[in-house]
Amino acid sequence: MSADVAAHVDGDALWADLMAMAEVGATPAGGSRRLALTDEDAAGRELFLRWTAAAGLVPRTDRAGNLYLRRAGTDPSRAPVLVGSHLDTQPDGGRFDGVLGVLAGLEAVRALDRAGVESAAPIDIVVWSNEEGGRFPRFCTGSAAFAGVTPLDEVRALQAFDGPTYGAELDRLGWSTGEEPGATRPAAYLELHIEQGPELEARGVPVGIVRGIRGIRQLDVRIAGKEGHAGSRMTGRLDAGRAAARVIEALAWVAEEDGAASVTVGRLELDPNAPSVVPGRAHLVADVRPGDLDDPAPLVAAAVRAIEEAVGDLGLTVEIDERRLVYGPIAFDDAVLDPLRSAAARLGEEAVELVSPAGHDAGHVARVCPTGMLFVPCRDGLSHHPDEAIEPAHATAATRVLAEALAELAA
Repeated sequence: MSADVAAHVDGDALWADLMAMAEVGATPAGGSRRLALTDEDAAGRELFLRWTAAAGLVPRTDRAGNLYLRRAGTDPSRAPVLVGSHLDTQPDGGRFDGVLGVLAGLEAVRALDRAGVESAAPIDIVVWSNEEGGRFPRFCTGSAAFAGVTPLDEVRALQAFDGPTYGAELDRLGWSTGEEPGATRPAAYLELHIEQGPELEARGVPVGIVRGIRGIRQLDVRIAGKEGHAGSRMTGRLDAGRAAARVIEALAWVAEEDGAASVTVGRLELDPNAPSVVPGRAHLVADVRPGDLDDPAPLVAAAVRAIEEAVGDLGLTVEIDERRLVYGPIAFDDAVLDPLRSAAARLGEEAVELVSPAGHDAGHVARVCPTGMLFVPCRDGLSHHPDEAIEPAHATAATRVLAEALAELAA
């Protein structure tokens, strides 16, 4: 395959699209706030739909809220090649997480048009619904429904942190119609994303070829003590808040002793959550991720032991549900990685292979079809923050690789 398609990638147009999308839900700190299934999320899609209409793409939806934009192929019997990511953000998110993959997919399709390349297979740009999990208590929701990981009725029953159910918001926005999730089985899936880690920047390399995603387990931890007056003596207290603090510190030590793992407590609730009351109950979620593509089971076992030991010597009780989230690890398919590798080499783009530290829609889609990912460096490895930043040249370089691989897979 020649480099003609890559030569037609317009990096300035891609960057202009990124900056325009960033203004939808723009925050004073310079980031973007488009929580899933909100009016801001809908406004982002409306802008994207205007751009895709101008490119001649045909939209459709599925009942989980996923959006697809099709470039027709010359052979309608061929399964489509998917490319995309998500447009929703964290509550205080940045300008590039997810959105880069969607807009790079659009620019890759535009490059095919400019180069006059007709693909045999259709190409679908996909916008997955609620990847971030910033409003609903499960991330990668739309892709999970697509891959059959989570039934649609379970998806619709998810309750947002601000009240309404996922299904009610889909209905409100008119996103609950269309085909059944996963009804159209793709031939392959490509996703471009910011790294959300420091490796590419540290190595000075513009493109990462992602060979897989680390496994993720989330433990739901509930600690039961006894409420009391804040003026009561310290001796004999059954303080669930103190126990939660010990659990958080103990879990950090589990990760540090492992050396390659990451363990995080990012959600903590105390009850009754009153300044003058000793907390009687604590609810926290521990996110457990081993290094590389290792089996998460030994790390989960170590985390459970650490939780029980931290709580036990205070005389409180603890319940641990290890099934809150089970994700990966995922090894991507050489059927997609090889076109990415060859495209990078052909274009002279320096690339290294690495494992993703974060979960992505690609992890679910890999259950359905051969899947691969590309990364670009993000400044200081920072993501899920208004200061999230990438270099325009890196975005262009990765989109060139993406466009070449997309053309090869859809040929």
